[in-house]
Amino acid sequence: MLTRLLNRNVASVEDSLVLLAPRHATIPSTLENVDANPQRHDRILAQMQRLRGSVYLRDGALRAQDLSLDGRHDTPEDHRAWHLLIQDDQQRLTGCIWYLQHPALPTFDQLRLRNSASPLLRHSDWGSKLQAAVTSDVARAARERIHYAEVGGWAVDRTSRLADCLLLVLGTYGLSQLLGGAFVVATATVRHASAAVLRRLGGSHLEGDGFTVPSYYDPRHDCEMEVLRFDTRRPSPKYAAMVGSIKDKFDRISVIARGADRAGFGASDNGMPITPDVAAQPHHRLAVA
Repeated sequence: MLTRLLNRNVASVEDSLVLLAPRHATIPSTLENVDANPQRHDRILAQMQRLRGSVYLRDGALRAQDLSLDGRHDTPEDHRAWHLLIQDDQQRLTGCIWYLQHPALPTFDQLRLRNSASPLLRHSDWGSKLQAAVTSDVARAARERIHYAEVGGWAVDRTSRLADCLLLVLGTYGLSQLLGGAFVVATATVRHASAAVLRRLGGSHLEGDGFTVPSYYDPRHDCEMEVLRFDTRRPSPKYAAMVGSIKDKFDRISVIARGADRAGFGASDNGMPITPDVAAQPHHRLAVA
């Protein structure tokens, strides 16, 4: 049943997904359906922030004082990341996720993870191991000439179906492949089986030399969290064909940008070649923090 729903969603993905470009992005030439409209971009970004704020507030992951006066959950990543949004038949936003591709291979201190996994970093033993595991992945990304990225802000409203939730993640795989592929790190809540869903789609626990980074309790969000890693070139084999189908349809997906700078494939902004063609039901309120 779920697979049929997902296949149906993938078949019509250009009708349900919207891509919001970073504020100062250079848009790849493979993204053809681009609307360079600063007012529309800012309006949709604000709608997304209000959706995420309402979902996280209702879920207990945020408090009212964490939001703006008009209910937006506004973070620094929002202006630097690609946002993949899902909309219903009335073009109302019902889900979101962001993908932050770092323009150069980052140091640990340059990652959002430094803040999102701060409870683990304060641990006398695991803090240094977490940094070592991430540093090893960054070095491997350099050797394999792909990017290093972070994912977060996964939220869907209570009207969304599970297939809609999964479409956002599979779409993020497709977007990352289109942009050249990446090793990705993310913190995901154990609540509502969000972390378990991401592992089924191809994520895994972050590992280092002889250790696996454990889950940890985050008092800010009042929940147990896991640190996950992804190689976006290699989603779960069960969903790889769906990811490929979504990637092939990004030329039809609506892209909202603030500017109209365009770029072809050849070299990424960190000097690495971009090669596009590398190869139990949870609760509905899913989140990658």
